[in-house]
Amino acid sequence: MMGEGAVADAVERALALPSLKVGLHLTLVEGTPVSPPETIPDLVGADGRFPSDMVAAGFRFFFLPRVRRQLEREIRAQFAAFAATGLPLDHVNTHKHIHLHPTVAGMIIRIGREFGLRAIRLPSEPARPVAAAMGLAMSGGLGATALRLWTRQLAHTIRRAGMVANDQVFGLAWSGAVTEERLLALIPHLPDGVSEIYGHPATEMTPSIRRTMPDYRHPEELAGLLSPRVRAALDAHGVERTSFSELAA
Repeated sequence: MMGEGAVADAVERALALPSLKVGLHLTLVEGTPVSPPETIPDLVGADGRFPSDMVAAGFRFFFLPRVRRQLEREIRAQFAAFAATGLPLDHVNTHKHIHLHPTVAGMIIRIGREFGLRAIRLPSEPARPVAAAMGLAMSGGLGATALRLWTRQLAHTIRRAGMVANDQVFGLAWSGAVTEERLLALIPHLPDGVSEIYGHPATEMTPSIRRTMPDYRHPEELAGLLSPRVRAALDAHGVERTSFSELAA
């Protein structure tokens, strides 16, 4: 997240780990812009930050040309800020998956090409493996149907652009609670293809984390990510670890 306060520390740590694959977590809601707020007044609130109302933002992105010009400025600024770090760009995803919005997705692809973008996260989570891992019946509804339509359109857009994406993602239904126990339950039910499993690991609950994600179990997610039992389960089920840049090679 190139506009946030800890980015310099994160970049320093990443540069010290050259095998680590790092992506741009492009932020257009609930975050801090890279552009000076006065240059993108329709994207930020009085505090200079992106607001949290994604529906209102989505309508503005789609219908207002002046907002789209500001949107393009900020997306380009975030790509440029990442490029300036010297880190290879593994992939792009977005905060709150706002690249499901077709205007945002189109801009990311068009601008991202200039910065070597070759891979984008597809936030499409199949319900059956998650339900099987939890021992539950499958659930759905209008919201789930709408999300499937949005992700199907995004998948088409990504592949039409000649870029790569994962086939499915896990971490949506369990956002903030991708624990060792759940990973061990999920691994036997992973479908064929490329699965991205993502979480929000942290060593501790800092005040800023607690303010924005009070119910998330960050240290438990870190423990799951580092778990020898999880690694052993992946090996036992023949799951190969990879990265977006390897898929795009």
